[in-house]
Amino acid sequence: MQPQLLLPREVKGNAASSSFASMLQQGLAQVNALQSAADEAIWRLAAGQADNLHEVMIAVERASIALELTIAIRNKLVEAYHEIMRMQV
Repeated sequence: MQPQLLLPREVKGNAASSSFASMLQQGLAQVNALQSAADEAIWRLAAGQADNLHEVMIAVERASIALELTIAIRNKLVEAYHEIMRMQV
């Protein structure tokens, strides 16, 4: 038997919501870090400090893919919210 199954329902709900919120915050922080790294790589390339164009392009594509994934997740969350709001109780 898992110990978390013995917790009262309210405690499990709060722990689950805080972990989901922290997971979203961590994900957004990672996307922000990738965007910042891509911006920095572009600035270094424009200033002539970066020699490897491939690394700059990889950083930009990583940031782009991460942003697209974030937008897709946001769209799914909004869609799920609308679906829940349409439910009749």
